[in-house]
Amino acid sequence: MAQTRRPYHHGDLRAALVDAGLEATRAGGPSDLILRDVARRVGVSANAAYRHFDDREALLAAVAAEILARVARGMAPAEPVNGTERTRALERLRSVGLGYIDFARREPGWFSVVFFGWRTGEAVATPPPGPFVALTDALDAMVAAGALNDAGRDGAEWLCWSAVHGFAELVLRGPLRDAPDDQVDRLAVRTVDAIIAGLDA
Repeated sequence: MAQTRRPYHHGDLRAALVDAGLEATRAGGPSDLILRDVARRVGVSANAAYRHFDDREALLAAVAAEILARVARGMAPAEPVNGTERTRALERLRSVGLGYIDFARREPGWFSVVFFGWRTGEAVATPPPGPFVALTDALDAMVAAGALNDAGRDGAEWLCWSAVHGFAELVLRGPLRDAPDDQVDRLAVRTVDAIIAGLDA
């Protein structure tokens, strides 16, 4: 098997390995990440890769961290929202929810890395930082805008997250897996809007 050599600058081998790990997991998810194969993609020996990552799990954690950063960026509003502070806060939360679902649909392999392949054999004790911060910040903005009171804010992140994550799972692995895209689009919007309406009430 011919090696795929990817040029990298001295000192950037770690970043090159993470990039190759992203490529390896994009289609097949965490099971497609093998440290020796990733090293081969970059054009270095496995020993060189082990100088940056102790094992496969360490590389997978670094790949997951990059994926989480990309998820969070995709949860921001695409364009500035005009209107009142309240309107902007509601639209911000809407973008967070729809961005999460959209990422799961566009990148199912990476979604699996983050939620099902990272820390194999361990319970994930903390929520994924990037998306979770985007969600909590959006909810806090709703409180500041008067769209959500303190009682409604308490634990709201778990209600929101369980709804969008559950919907994403129905699309990726459940009965919506073969549904037409336009139907899934409509249902995604209804799901997120229902969450927001419940909180805003």
